[in-house]
Amino acid sequence: MQSHARVVVIGGGNMGAGVLYHLAHMGWTDCVLIEKAELTSGATWHAAGLVSRMIGGQALGAIHDHAVDLYKRIERETDVGVSWHGCGSLRVATSPEHMDWINHIRDAVLARGQEAHIIDAAEVARLNPLYDVAAAGVLGAIYTPDDGHVDPSGTCQAMAKGARQMGASVICNCRVTATRQLPSGEWEVTTDGGRILAEHVVNAAGYHARQVGAMAGLDLPITTMLHHYVVTDAVPEFGDMEHEIPVTRDDYFCGYIRREQASALIGLYDKQDPQSVWLDGCPWESANELFEPNWDGITPWLENCFERMPALMNRGIKRVVNGGITYTPDGAMMLGPAPGLRNYWLACGATVGIAWGPGAGRALAQWMIDGSADISTRGFDPRRFGTWADAAYARARATEDYTLRQAMPYPQHQRERCRNIKTSGAFERTRALGACFEEVGGWERPRLYGPEPLSWRRSDAFDQVAKECEAVRQRVGLADLSAFAKFRVEGPGAEDWLNAVCANRMPLEGRTCLTLLLNRKGTIEGEATIARIGPESFHLVTGAPSERRVWDWLTLHCGVAMKDVTMTNITDETGILCLTGPRARDVLAAATPDDVSNDALRWLGVKKMTIVGVPLLALRLSFAGELAYELHAPNDQLEKLWDALWQAGQPHGIAPFGSKALDALRLEKFYRGGHELANDASHKDVAQERFADHSKEFVGRDAMLRRTPRSRIALLALDGEETDALIGEAVFKDGTLVGSVTSAGYGHTVGRSLAIAFLRDEARAAGTLLEISLLGARIKARVLRDAPWDPENERLTK
Repeated sequence: MQSHARVVVIGGGNMGAGVLYHLAHMGWTDCVLIEKAELTSGATWHAAGLVSRMIGGQALGAIHDHAVDLYKRIERETDVGVSWHGCGSLRVATSPEHMDWINHIRDAVLARGQEAHIIDAAEVARLNPLYDVAAAGVLGAIYTPDDGHVDPSGTCQAMAKGARQMGASVICNCRVTATRQLPSGEWEVTTDGGRILAEHVVNAAGYHARQVGAMAGLDLPITTMLHHYVVTDAVPEFGDMEHEIPVTRDDYFCGYIRREQASALIGLYDKQDPQSVWLDGCPWESANELFEPNWDGITPWLENCFERMPALMNRGIKRVVNGGITYTPDGAMMLGPAPGLRNYWLACGATVGIAWGPGAGRALAQWMIDGSADISTRGFDPRRFGTWADAAYARARATEDYTLRQAMPYPQHQRERCRNIKTSGAFERTRALGACFEEVGGWERPRLYGPEPLSWRRSDAFDQVAKECEAVRQRVGLADLSAFAKFRVEGPGAEDWLNAVCANRMPLEGRTCLTLLLNRKGTIEGEATIARIGPESFHLVTGAPSERRVWDWLTLHCGVAMKDVTMTNITDETGILCLTGPRARDVLAAATPDDVSNDALRWLGVKKMTIVGVPLLALRLSFAGELAYELHAPNDQLEKLWDALWQAGQPHGIAPFGSKALDALRLEKFYRGGHELANDASHKDVAQERFADHSKEFVGRDAMLRRTPRSRIALLALDGEETDALIGEAVFKDGTLVGSVTSAGYGHTVGRSLAIAFLRDEARAAGTLLEISLLGARIKARVLRDAPWDPENERLTK
């Protein structure tokens, strides 16, 4: 065994092979993959091998697209067969809500420049003659012709050979027994065949990822769930067809069907009784393990499948596969830096490793080599989970996610299990007022004050959000915004250090600034509000899901030493209430003895004050585009603070508002949100150059200045009053794809449906007429010159 390597990849399934392949093809050839058994052991070998472009969203969709593209060509590169079957795939819809869903998926597929069609029942019957469209009541289906299925063992072997051809190494039948980071920063990887020192470690250990992670002190929230597929006896009808049936997905039998040689392969998700295994760890000797079928669990779904495809009813079942699939609490993979460690990477927790392995491997290789991937990795970053994501949480949420595999992912849907993990001191007050909560980084955050039906279109919640927006614009609103991460940065070196890691210049005492944090690729690693509360003391605020990620970036990864600097995480003990609207100052003045006049607390100012004895920081900032105060106070006294403000606001018509209203209000101001400020964009892409001080040196400065954006941000106003864009829709100019939507909603104050989109330069000029593909229609939209609400910021500064 070699003694040194640049990278050690632990795990020889499709995820590990994908990482090794792309590292080698990007020039890091001194890499070794270690597998305790043979390649494809674990979950890879028994996978159904489905690969589809039928995915919503830019990032995950790009990962799926890359798998399709790679599998279609890798045989020519490696001479290893992957058995690519380009049969296409379709998902049927049997209700108007289903039709909205598949139209939304189509919008997203088109936004990535891929092919997708909405077809009628007759075309479904032509493509899959076994499917009884009349009995099913099919209204239509989405059809993606450039999909297919592969031999999962072949894909893994092909990527491994492709990596070896470039100079990487693969060692099988060798188990990793320990990992330890040395004082030099190198990783000592101990195996039963020897020891290797490496600059980087990648945990792609599949079933064993949690145990391998524990060797480095990690507690990864990964659970193995069981999933069945059955293979029937030969289906004679297949022999009479001139084409292979597309992979067909149907929620009625909670699964999928495809051809397997002369037979049918039927995959089933038992959402009534999902089963998890190996809760205390997968046995190390496990390699090609399957489990006894749970006939009681899958039989009802199998019967539903036979209803849809009666020709299969009398076919025998010659094989049943009941194997494990790894799940995370939200169903997304864990891809990126491990929390709290330097040069330890994760590529695990994958539910569909065959479809994810190549694209995930490419993204991680780019991250490791270049400093960031060319897609947004926010949804996959392992640090989205806090320490609250323990084993019980992981199992409960993974089980719930399993039941949602074939369910419609409504944009309003919230998970039900393991809630109220982190609540603000005002939680009981907002709940008593009828708040409907959403989970953000473990926190419960009021989404709106009333019920929110599940829908792809406007619902009764539309009127409630309008009322909340009206209160903020005309009177005063009070919101619980505690779901943010808060850090205290102090010391003689704090200002210089923050200036080196942040693009904007640090403010004077008593002032605040908005800033982006860039990586060495020049794209956005994080965003923050920073208030200077003393000569050597700063209060830094960033999004709740970014807590561990931004903390790690500042303390481990940014490359700037913290000399004479102390940073403290005060997230849990600090709550935030936001008081905003034209009457906000009147309410605040009535609640505090401190001077809150415009001269005493100007726009972008910060001031220490007290309200009913509660000490707090008042930051005069606004995400709604109104006079506003963010009040940062001890979380255990937030209820007392809420009561004081609520009482003081009664003469002024105070009302609570949630994140839905805040999102609508920020769209009217063309304020960027998390979907825009991600690692696939820079200041130039999002038109935030004013928040970068080019006269100073900071991380990512030169790379950002050299960057030529592929697309830039713009605000669009949509025609029509019936529905609003969601996220991910394609934008066209004269029939040509020119961009995609990243944020959208209705501007209740300005009376227009709005959307933020990344557009190519030829489509960004003010007044340009565009079209947005939206739920089966093409909606006209125009590029706006300015924010439609208070473009001169007069309401903010008075």
